[in-house]
Amino acid sequence: MAEEETAKTEEAAQPQQQAPQMRVLGQFIRDMSFENIMAQKGAPSDATPDVQVQVNLDAKKRSADHQYESAIKLNVTSKVKDGDKTLFVLEIDYVGIFHIENVPDDQLHPFLLIECPRMIFPFLRRVVSDITRDGGFPPLNLENIDFLQLYRSELARRQAAEAPKMDA
Repeated sequence: MAEEETAKTEEAAQPQQQAPQMRVLGQFIRDMSFENIMAQKGAPSDATPDVQVQVNLDAKKRSADHQYESAIKLNVTSKVKDGDKTLFVLEIDYVGIFHIENVPDDQLHPFLLIECPRMIFPFLRRVVSDITRDGGFPPLNLENIDFLQLYRSELARRQAAEAPKMDA
């Protein structure tokens, strides 16, 4: 009986780990460029497009307590399939501002580069669709991005880049 009371007292003395909390405080386009090369150079309008999408992620702490920025940078190039003529180029830097609490320091980096982009991606997808439609093309509906896999690939790339430095 005394052992049970001691165990309960020890449990009460240890602070309970609270669940991570995240709120999106805002989101915005930091930088954007859309070039309709087809209109400028007269590429064929009935051309079948070949769309290439490059994704880069970035995150940083803001000056306010518990506030962070997480950015998705897309470079979209649409070329004529089986050709080298470019139809359009879209570059966009889309940022979310987050209030994050109760995330351990060792898990904050992956949280900012996986969970935060996952939250704002649907809005970025809509912006890209609207921009391409308003630019005179069919709306570009981006596929879902696996941010976890993207994060793992970047870690593997960095480790591979560091390996030759370690051997030297």
